[in-house]
Parts: sequence; C-alpha cells; structure tokens
Amino acid sequence: MKKTVLTGLIMCGMVIGSTAQTTGSLGQSDPKAKAVLDNVSKKFKSLKSVIANFILKIEGANNSVSDSRKGAVYVKGPKYKVIMGEQEIISDNKTSWTYAKDVNEVTISNVDHSNSSMTPAKIFTNFYDKDFLYRLTGETREKGKVLQNIELTPTDKSKTFFKVLVDVDKKTQTLARMKVFEKNGNKYTYEISSFTPNGAVTDATFTFDPAKYPGVEVVDLR
Repeated sequence: MKKTVLTGLIMCGMVIGSTAQTTGSLGQSDPKAKAVLDNVSKKFKSLKSVIANFILKIEGANNSVSDSRKGAVYVKGPKYKVIMGEQEIISDNKTSWTYAKDVNEVTISNVDHSNSSMTPAKIFTNFYDKDFLYRLTGETREKGKVLQNIELTPTDKSKTFFKVLVDVDKKTQTLARMKVFEKNGNKYTYEISSFTPNGAVTDATFTFDPAKYPGVEVVDLR
C-alpha cells in the first residue's frame, strides 16, 4: 500500500501522456484548454531543474478512507527522484531504484522508455494525451492565485477512472493541482505546495548508492 501511494504521483500520469489533439472519437477538445496546457509544457521545458513539494490527499468512496501525506519531487531533464515518508523512487533515465526504508530494501530495474511509461517530467509537461478530451471549465481564486480549471475525460471508457481535474496557476503557468476520480469512488488529489524552478540539483541526486545504506537488501530485476 505504501508503495502504491508513493508511486501514485507517477502512475496517475497514466491519465496523461505525450501528445495533444483537438478532436476525438467522442467529441472535440477545447482549443482554449490546449493553449493553457501547451504553455505549461513550454514553461517546464525551459527550466534546467525543478524541486517541488506536494501533498497527496486520498479520499475513499463514501468517506471510507481519508488520508493526507507530504512528499517531494526533484526533476532534471528526464531524471527524477520522488520521496514520500520512508519510500523513494529514483531514476537516472537508465536505471530506476525503489527504496523502502522500513524494510531497508531496494529494487533495481531498467527504465521503460516506451511511450506508455510515465515519469514526473511528463506529469509536469505533457499531461494531455491523445486518448483524452479536455475543456477549460473556468477560473477560480485561491490564496491570491488565479487558477485555470481544466477537465479531462478519457475516450476509452474501460479505464478505471472517468475524470481528471487539473488546475494551472495562470500567472506562473505551472501545474498547481491534479485530482483523479476513479469509478470505484476513490479520489486522489496531488497538490503542489511549493515549486522551485532551476533549484540546485546535482546528478548524484538521481542515483542510489548502496554504501550509504548499511545492510540494505538489493533486489536486482535487470
């Protein structure tokens, strides 16, 4: 469960993808929404690195589950590191490491470079897929910020979720929040609490050194 919660930041990106379109089998996407999403992607791609803190809020169907957890993500090009509690996911774009502090175990695997794979970089950039329709539903004000609200719906109705709401900070043109609605009633909200562009991030951030974790059990799946 802990691993599922942590990787949610990445896996919710299965909602998202790599290319946008203005038409779909179920209707037509909103050009205004596309313009907003394109600006977010362009802004992120112009940055050398990003450090972001986020809050994951989990809501179960009929309020059966309610949880809130803090995490951090470091991104430099295709490389990334996600930290939440005792769990970490690290990738240098060739190798990925998933470390569980509670059992002192790291799982190593090769990075999947297929178009269907998802990384934090893709979440911050291309979060509109050819399999989705999207529309700008309006603007809201929160804590002095103007947020542009976009709704995405999958054209493939067999997916486990039926809707994703994305809020974009209009001034900074950065992703502020994403909320995923599953058909079983569960809702996952990823809210960016701080966003530091071009932060000091070294390449060492994106590798796992077993020597720094005495007694760590290594599970190598490469």
